[in-house]
Amino acid sequence: MNPPFEDQHEGLPPADVPTDLPADPALASAVLEIESHVGREGWDQPARLYALVETAALVEQEPALAAMMEIDGPGDEGSFTPIEQDGLPPGQQLEEALESIVWPPSVAGCAAVVERLVLPPDADAQIPEDPAEAEKFAREHPQRQEVRIVAGATRAGAAYCALRLRAHDDEQSVVDGTDLVPGLLHLLHATLEQVPLADEPGGSTDESEGTE
Repeated sequence: MNPPFEDQHEGLPPADVPTDLPADPALASAVLEIESHVGREGWDQPARLYALVETAALVEQEPALAAMMEIDGPGDEGSFTPIEQDGLPPGQQLEEALESIVWPPSVAGCAAVVERLVLPPDADAQIPEDPAEAEKFAREHPQRQEVRIVAGATRAGAAYCALRLRAHDDEQSVVDGTDLVPGLLHLLHATLEQVPLADEPGGSTDESEGTE
Protein backbone atom coordinates (compact mmCIF):
# COMPACT_ATOMS: atom_id res chain seq x y z
CA MET A 1 0.00 0.00 0.00
CA ASN A 2 1.24 3.49 -0.85
CA PRO A 3 1.59 6.44 1.54
CA PRO A 4 -1.53 8.32 2.69
CA PHE A 5 -3.21 10.33 -0.04
CA GLU A 6 -3.72 13.81 1.36
CA ASP A 7 -6.15 15.01 -1.33
CA GLN A 8 -8.82 12.94 0.35
CA HIS A 9 -8.86 15.26 3.33
CA GLU A 10 -11.33 18.10 3.27
CA GLY A 11 -9.68 21.35 2.27
CA LEU A 12 -8.93 23.70 -0.59
CA PRO A 13 -7.40 22.34 -3.80
CA PRO A 14 -4.14 23.81 -5.13
CA ALA A 15 -4.54 27.31 -6.53
CA ASP A 16 -3.92 26.21 -10.12
CA VAL A 17 -6.63 23.52 -10.08
CA PRO A 18 -10.06 24.82 -11.18
CA THR A 19 -12.86 24.15 -8.73
CA ASP A 20 -15.59 24.51 -11.38
CA LEU A 21 -14.55 21.77 -13.78
CA PRO A 22 -16.56 21.19 -16.98
CA ALA A 23 -18.76 18.11 -17.00
CA ASP A 24 -18.05 15.52 -19.69
CA PRO A 25 -20.41 12.51 -19.73
CA ALA A 26 -18.03 10.57 -22.00
CA LEU A 27 -15.17 10.99 -19.51
CA ALA A 28 -17.43 10.05 -16.59
CA SER A 29 -18.48 6.91 -18.45
CA ALA A 30 -14.85 5.94 -19.16
CA VAL A 31 -13.79 6.50 -15.53
CA LEU A 32 -16.69 4.44 -14.19
CA GLU A 33 -15.98 1.70 -16.76
CA ILE A 34 -12.37 1.52 -15.55
CA GLU A 35 -13.48 1.53 -11.92
CA SER A 36 -15.86 -1.37 -12.51
CA HIS A 37 -13.26 -3.33 -14.48
CA VAL A 38 -10.54 -2.89 -11.85
CA GLY A 39 -13.01 -3.51 -9.04
CA ARG A 40 -13.73 -7.00 -10.34
CA GLU A 41 -10.05 -7.87 -9.92
CA GLY A 42 -9.95 -7.16 -6.20
CA TRP A 43 -7.62 -5.16 -3.97
CA ASP A 44 -3.89 -4.79 -3.39
CA GLN A 45 -3.24 -4.01 -7.05
CA PRO A 46 -0.43 -1.84 -8.45
CA ALA A 47 -1.16 1.60 -9.88
CA ARG A 48 -2.48 1.64 -13.44
CA LEU A 49 -2.39 4.23 -16.19
CA TYR A 50 -4.72 4.49 -19.19
CA ALA A 51 -4.74 6.51 -22.38
CA LEU A 52 -8.21 7.68 -23.35
CA VAL A 53 -8.69 7.63 -27.11
CA GLU A 54 -11.78 8.78 -28.97
CA THR A 55 -13.51 5.55 -29.94
CA ALA A 56 -14.49 6.76 -33.43
CA ALA A 57 -10.89 7.80 -34.18
CA LEU A 58 -9.58 4.47 -32.88
CA VAL A 59 -11.92 2.48 -35.14
CA GLU A 60 -10.99 4.62 -38.16
CA GLN A 61 -7.23 4.88 -37.62
CA GLU A 62 -6.42 1.60 -35.83
CA PRO A 63 -8.96 -0.95 -37.09
CA ALA A 64 -6.77 -3.93 -36.17
CA LEU A 65 -6.40 -2.73 -32.58
CA ALA A 66 -10.12 -1.95 -32.41
CA ALA A 67 -10.92 -5.46 -33.63
CA MET A 68 -8.51 -6.98 -31.09
CA MET A 69 -10.36 -5.05 -28.34
CA GLU A 70 -13.67 -6.29 -29.79
CA ILE A 71 -14.82 -2.79 -30.69
CA ASP A 72 -17.05 -3.14 -33.74
CA GLY A 73 -18.29 0.41 -34.12
CA PRO A 74 -17.57 4.05 -33.25
CA GLY A 75 -19.63 3.87 -30.07
CA ASP A 76 -21.63 6.74 -28.67
CA GLU A 77 -20.78 10.18 -29.99
CA GLY A 78 -17.64 11.49 -28.30
CA SER A 79 -17.05 8.26 -26.35
CA PHE A 80 -13.59 7.27 -25.13
CA THR A 81 -11.89 3.89 -25.20
CA PRO A 82 -9.47 3.30 -22.28
CA ILE A 83 -6.19 1.65 -23.33
CA GLU A 84 -4.10 0.36 -20.45
CA GLN A 85 -0.41 1.25 -20.53
CA ASP A 86 2.62 -0.69 -19.37
CA GLY A 87 2.98 -1.04 -15.61
CA LEU A 88 5.14 1.38 -13.64
CA PRO A 89 8.75 0.41 -12.92
CA PRO A 90 9.16 -1.33 -9.56
CA GLY A 91 9.31 1.13 -6.70
CA GLN A 92 8.14 4.14 -8.72
CA GLN A 93 5.19 6.07 -7.35
CA LEU A 94 2.37 7.04 -9.72
CA GLU A 95 2.77 10.74 -8.95
CA GLU A 96 6.47 10.56 -9.81
CA ALA A 97 5.75 8.78 -13.10
CA LEU A 98 3.12 11.34 -14.14
CA GLU A 99 5.64 14.16 -13.82
CA SER A 100 7.63 12.72 -16.76
CA ILE A 101 4.77 11.75 -19.09
CA VAL A 102 3.66 13.72 -22.16
CA TRP A 103 0.92 12.20 -24.32
CA PRO A 104 0.81 12.44 -28.13
CA PRO A 105 -1.97 14.41 -29.85
CA SER A 106 -3.86 11.19 -30.62
CA VAL A 107 -4.59 10.78 -26.91
CA ALA A 108 -7.63 12.84 -25.91
CA GLY A 109 -7.33 12.15 -22.21
CA CYS A 110 -5.85 9.89 -19.57
CA ALA A 111 -6.86 8.11 -16.40
CA ALA A 112 -5.04 6.66 -13.42
CA VAL A 113 -5.92 4.05 -10.81
CA VAL A 114 -4.22 3.96 -7.44
CA GLU A 115 -4.92 2.57 -3.98
CA ARG A 116 -4.25 4.76 -0.97
CA LEU A 117 -4.60 4.87 2.79
CA VAL A 118 -6.87 7.73 3.86
CA LEU A 119 -6.73 9.29 7.30
CA PRO A 120 -9.26 11.57 9.01
CA PRO A 121 -8.59 15.32 8.66
CA ASP A 122 -7.65 15.71 12.33
CA ALA A 123 -4.67 13.39 11.77
CA ASP A 124 -2.93 15.80 9.37
CA ALA A 125 -0.86 17.54 12.01
CA GLN A 126 0.43 14.22 13.33
CA ILE A 127 1.72 12.80 10.02
CA PRO A 128 5.55 12.62 10.07
CA GLU A 129 7.43 14.41 7.30
CA ASP A 130 9.62 11.41 6.54
CA PRO A 131 7.81 9.30 3.86
CA ALA A 132 8.67 5.97 5.48
CA GLU A 133 7.52 7.17 8.87
CA ALA A 134 4.37 8.66 7.32
CA GLU A 135 3.52 5.31 5.73
CA LYS A 136 4.07 3.50 9.02
CA PHE A 137 1.93 6.07 10.84
CA ALA A 138 -0.88 5.63 8.28
CA ARG A 139 -0.76 1.83 8.44
CA GLU A 140 -1.05 1.85 12.22
CA HIS A 141 -3.68 4.58 12.57
CA PRO A 142 -6.88 3.10 14.05
CA GLN A 143 -9.12 5.23 11.78
CA ARG A 144 -7.32 4.51 8.52
CA GLN A 145 -9.36 3.64 5.46
CA GLU A 146 -8.23 1.97 2.25
CA VAL A 147 -9.55 3.60 -0.90
CA ARG A 148 -9.19 2.94 -4.61
CA ILE A 149 -9.05 6.12 -6.67
CA VAL A 150 -9.81 6.31 -10.38
CA ALA A 151 -9.22 9.77 -11.81
CA GLY A 152 -9.47 10.94 -15.40
CA ALA A 153 -8.78 14.14 -17.32
CA THR A 154 -9.12 15.37 -20.90
CA ARG A 155 -7.33 17.92 -23.05
CA ALA A 156 -10.53 19.98 -23.00
CA GLY A 157 -10.05 20.48 -19.25
CA ALA A 158 -12.71 18.10 -17.99
CA ALA A 159 -12.09 15.83 -15.02
CA TYR A 160 -13.86 13.00 -13.24
CA CYS A 161 -13.12 10.74 -10.28
CA ALA A 162 -14.51 7.57 -8.72
CA LEU A 163 -13.63 6.41 -5.20
CA ARG A 164 -14.30 3.03 -3.61
CA LEU A 165 -13.59 2.24 0.05
CA ARG A 166 -12.41 -1.25 0.85
CA ALA A 167 -14.78 -1.23 3.82
CA HIS A 168 -17.70 -0.66 1.40
CA ASP A 169 -16.59 -2.78 -1.54
CA ASP A 170 -19.56 -2.65 -3.90
CA GLU A 171 -20.45 -0.59 -6.95
CA GLN A 172 -23.44 1.00 -5.22
CA SER A 173 -21.07 2.60 -2.68
CA VAL A 174 -18.71 4.17 -5.24
CA VAL A 175 -18.47 7.94 -4.79
CA ASP A 176 -17.95 9.95 -7.97
CA GLY A 177 -17.58 13.58 -8.96
CA THR A 178 -15.47 16.09 -10.87
CA ASP A 179 -12.99 17.34 -8.26
CA LEU A 180 -12.58 14.72 -5.53
CA VAL A 181 -8.78 14.42 -5.83
CA PRO A 182 -7.50 17.81 -7.08
CA GLY A 183 -3.80 17.06 -6.63
CA LEU A 184 -3.92 13.92 -8.78
CA LEU A 185 -6.12 15.64 -11.35
CA HIS A 186 -3.57 18.45 -11.58
CA LEU A 187 -0.84 15.92 -12.44
CA LEU A 188 -3.05 14.22 -15.04
CA HIS A 189 -3.93 17.54 -16.70
CA ALA A 190 -0.23 18.46 -16.81
CA THR A 191 0.56 15.36 -18.90
CA LEU A 192 -1.92 16.59 -21.51
CA GLU A 193 -0.85 20.23 -21.67
CA GLN A 194 2.33 19.73 -23.71
CA VAL A 195 2.63 18.24 -27.18
CA PRO A 196 5.78 16.14 -27.81
CA LEU A 197 8.06 16.95 -30.73
CA ALA A 198 7.67 13.41 -32.02
CA ASP A 199 4.45 11.45 -31.83
CA GLU A 200 5.65 9.32 -28.94
CA PRO A 201 3.59 8.93 -25.77
CA GLY A 202 4.76 8.75 -22.22
CA GLY A 203 3.35 5.22 -22.47
CA SER A 204 2.49 3.40 -25.67
CA THR A 205 -1.10 3.67 -26.85
CA ASP A 206 -0.93 0.56 -28.97
CA GLU A 207 -1.52 -1.78 -26.04
CA SER A 208 -4.00 -4.50 -26.86
CA GLU A 209 -5.42 -4.63 -23.34
CA GLY A 210 -8.46 -2.45 -22.76
CA THR A 211 -11.23 -2.63 -20.23
CA GLU A 212 -13.58 -4.57 -22.41
